[in-house]
Amino acid sequence: MKPIYNRVLLKLSGEVLAGEKGSGIDFDKVLEICERIKTCAEIGVQIAIVVGGGNFWRGRSSGKMDRTRADHMGMLATSINSLALADALEQLGVTARVQTAIEMRQIAEPYIRNRAVRHLEKGRVVIFGCGTGNPFFSTDTAAALRAAEIGADVIFKATNVDGVYDSDPKTHPDAKKYDTLSHLEVLKQGLNVMDSTAASLCMDNNIKILVFNLKNPDNIVSAVLGEAIGTVIK
Repeated sequence: MKPIYNRVLLKLSGEVLAGEKGSGIDFDKVLEICERIKTCAEIGVQIAIVVGGGNFWRGRSSGKMDRTRADHMGMLATSINSLALADALEQLGVTARVQTAIEMRQIAEPYIRNRAVRHLEKGRVVIFGCGTGNPFFSTDTAAALRAAEIGADVIFKATNVDGVYDSDPKTHPDAKKYDTLSHLEVLKQGLNVMDSTAASLCMDNNIKILVFNLKNPDNIVSAVLGEAIGTVIK
């Protein structure tokens, strides 16, 4: 197997770690995903991960709570998921490091860009928790920011759909799937790939995005090998 990417930023939603349970962590599902990450690491791909926290908490849908505090709670939720991913990877024999944008030295390293790059160069998987460390910014924006900082070749946005459509395929059976798009088209059409801040950051820094379905975790390996899956945004 010969990968077409050297360094990848994998964006995982918190929901995928919940599996069929819908909330919390299904550790069997986490192990299933991490087995594919291990395969990618073994063929020489440097892998960084940004994970969401929606399986525990969603700041923007918290109702009457102060948005800043609600977002801080969401950042803590991502740190739980980051530790679960690290544990699964280590059980599989993969060296992993968790770096968080909010300092919690007893359980994770603080995010330091040069240290993260050094870990990647040594073949370690680096998991970025706590988003950007700032309220009002999504973990999609964190993925775009970290990808730019570490010089990733591509962002893999692993979702529950098999690409980007012109409308919601769940409610519109005739929805059209795109094979390729530009960042500008995503912004102009308001396509629900990632929020506009994240999409703009990717456009400004010429970061390629591949959106694909994680219901089949083998798609992570297929994406690394350059197989035609999902939707490419570039």
